Amino acid sequence: MKKKYVRVGFTPAQKKELWERWRRGEQMKSIGREICKPSSSIFNHIRSTGGFTPIVRRRAPAALSLAEREEISRGLVAGQSIRSIARLLKRAASTVSREVARNGGASRYRAVTADKRAWKQTLRPKSYKLVLYDRLRQAVIFKLQRHWSPQQIAGWLKRTYPRQEAMQVSHETIYKSLYVQARGALKKELQQYLRTKRQLRGSRHVVKSKDRRGKITDAISISERPASIEDRAVPGHWEGDLICGPNHSFIATLVERHSRYVMLAKLSDRKTETVVNALIKHSRKLPDELYKSLTWDRGMSLPSTNGSQWKPI
Repeated sequence: MKKKYVRVGFTPAQKKELWERWRRGEQMKSIGREICKPSSSIFNHIRSTGGFTPIVRRRAPAALSLAEREEISRGLVAGQSIRSIARLLKRAASTVSREVARNGGASRYRAVTADKRAWKQTLRPKSYKLVLYDRLRQAVIFKLQRHWSPQQIAGWLKRTYPRQEAMQVSHETIYKSLYVQARGALKKELQQYLRTKRQLRGSRHVVKSKDRRGKITDAISISERPASIEDRAVPGHWEGDLICGPNHSFIATLVERHSRYVMLAKLSDRKTETVVNALIKHSRKLPDELYKSLTWDRGMSLPSTNGSQWKPI
């Protein structure tokens, strides 16, 4: 007999921990290990809201609680009057009377059923701005297709239409309309025009931790460095790096691969022009024959860098 598997969802405690860890920028696999769920389940749960933490619904302070409805139900079964039940709950008699009337009357009133009905009816679907105003939606789509960021679009709308509230929208609303398709405002295909190309709205902590700088065009990878340089058999091939110290101090280092000869250059800043001029100045101290290639470490210390780059001189 084939075994049936019962899908177990997330408990309220697991949902709370999941979203707390997601806001801190943790990876889905890490979140899954902590709450004993596969990463696919974590992804499906987060995808349902586009990566945005869902707003926790709260009961209004003036609304009847489940405990109060249970007191009403017990009072009705015991044959108490509406006014006596209201005095016990310290509520207006009209409040109790309407509660009983809208849920089947005294003979059919059930506390749990009435509470679920009230909780469901308190949900008020809100019409979103990008759905209501077609002109605003078309303006946002036009700018997105030209690779404008939601922040740029929101700022442009505010400057272009300073006195038209219907033509202004926040960048978070644009993101939500893109990632939460249930809103029905912006099509999913427009996500391809975003610069990050993400499928979900990520945590701001993850965004800050990543290197968002551009990449050097036409860079030659270190993997293309000739074997004669790799085995250190021929002099004249150098390796360079930039050391960043405290108080905004910078030193460029050059190491000759064959002899291990080291040259140091103190820099006033880490701008490209400053580094290049310092390297040229130090290269003139030795014969030109000793300068054939330079492998520069493009780590986090330099702007617009990623990995090592080999370049013949």
